[in-house]
Amino acid sequence: MVVLDFGGQYSHLIVRRCRDLGVYTELLPFDIPVEELKRGADGRTMGIILSGSPFSIHDPESPRCSPEILELDIPILGICYGAQLIAQMRGGEVEGGEKREFGRAELLFKPDSVLFDGLTSDNAGNTPKLNVWMSHGDVITRVENAEIIGYTRNSPVAAFHILNTGIYGLQFHPEVHHTDRGERILWNFLYLICGCKRNWTIESFISDRIREIEREVGDGRVVCGLSGGIDSSTTAVLIHRAIGDRLTCIFVDNGLLRAGEREEVLDTFRNNLKLNVVFVDARERFLTGLRGITDAEKKREVIGRLFIEIFEEEARNTGADFLAQGTIYPDRIESAMASASGSRSAPGSSGRAGRSGRASRIKSHHNVGALPPKLGLKLIEPIRDLYKDEVREVAKELGIPESIIKRHPFPGPGLAARVIGEVTDEKLRIAREASRIVEEELRRSGWYDRVWQAFAMVGDDLATGVLGDARSMGRIVTVRVVESKEAMTADFVRLPYEVLEAISRRITNEVRGVTWVTYAISSKPPATIEPC
Repeated sequence: MVVLDFGGQYSHLIVRRCRDLGVYTELLPFDIPVEELKRGADGRTMGIILSGSPFSIHDPESPRCSPEILELDIPILGICYGAQLIAQMRGGEVEGGEKREFGRAELLFKPDSVLFDGLTSDNAGNTPKLNVWMSHGDVITRVENAEIIGYTRNSPVAAFHILNTGIYGLQFHPEVHHTDRGERILWNFLYLICGCKRNWTIESFISDRIREIEREVGDGRVVCGLSGGIDSSTTAVLIHRAIGDRLTCIFVDNGLLRAGEREEVLDTFRNNLKLNVVFVDARERFLTGLRGITDAEKKREVIGRLFIEIFEEEARNTGADFLAQGTIYPDRIESAMASASGSRSAPGSSGRAGRSGRASRIKSHHNVGALPPKLGLKLIEPIRDLYKDEVREVAKELGIPESIIKRHPFPGPGLAARVIGEVTDEKLRIAREASRIVEEELRRSGWYDRVWQAFAMVGDDLATGVLGDARSMGRIVTVRVVESKEAMTADFVRLPYEVLEAISRRITNEVRGVTWVTYAISSKPPATIEPC
């Protein structure tokens, strides 16, 4: 299975959904020569999915694949921009919508279409309905020689099938978990329309990666940037399986860690997992480098640069040739970076796979955007093509402790991602103490394992409060709790009021300098999970 990438934020998510369903899938650039796809028509390329895009179909610079792709005898599924592109290339019409659709929408669909096979609805006797996830401004109004198999209030052509072909289009995103039964829709395309066979598992991923690491590293040595989170932990254990004691993990205290994190990480990896861990106290180095910087991107750049400098220093001390990082796909896609190539190539990366170069940068991740053009080490990123939930599956298979697997994600820039504006000692203290309270109250109430991520953030805004009988001014702390599956989309969690009340009461009572507590209720998109 092939996904043609038009720069959409969910392009790789389509790939991993197909892999979840047991079909090996590659992400290829939208302008790949048609001849290469033709060579796959004998059974190697079972189907083609056209991704979404940040571009409008009417933009003269919008990415276009060759219309000849529609003439190949290969089933095709267009998603969002991909569906609009099919409609336009087939002589249909795509217009700028009067009302944009972002978020959930109600789809009415034809149940007799093979694409919707097996989907049922509670409103028996009426047109079946399905909640789907939309993210578009343009609207398909007409498709030549096609059957309309689904529509929403604002999209008259939300799903279509080109008659007498295996070509389908969906204006919504079946790959995101916010679309009800989205995986079933993709399953129908893969197995009923394309005739795919199951050929992809987590076990095969692990064995392939270990062999590739062994081949790539040879007799060399590796340093691995270790944060204690699930991504870097999985990377470290995976590489240790491949090369043993020739791996040295580097744990850096940059002054931006969570409460108690240094002690917990060192104990887990030295005493439980028995890995060789070098500890570097760089708190003063990082906080000095961040002084006076308010722009979020610049903060990430500084943090990334300092991490790389330290890793290179430690690599010289250990004689390492390679740097391993726990980069995962959301890091790369939000940084709008191309797939690795040349000296940055990663074991497990297909030589063909690559971003289209049309993706929009959302935020630079410290382990992606700060890499120097001439990195003094060869880069190894064995889980760079996985999403967070896939990483957790790999971690379970590798026997990594549940305390790490179930731990909430923590951003690479640490608490700097949760301090809006300049990073100061006071704001770091508030973010650290308030986040600890959020996690404690979620554990106490039984909500910690039911949510994806939870933390507190702080900026420069002040609000009036009352301390005793006196007026006081203090910081505004914002609590963020979200549910997600792979971090590419997220929704805020509807916590019970009594849990929110307990969190607010404790923060204002226990965290010095805070007068107000607010709760963030924006979903991703349009927001991101972390504020910076």
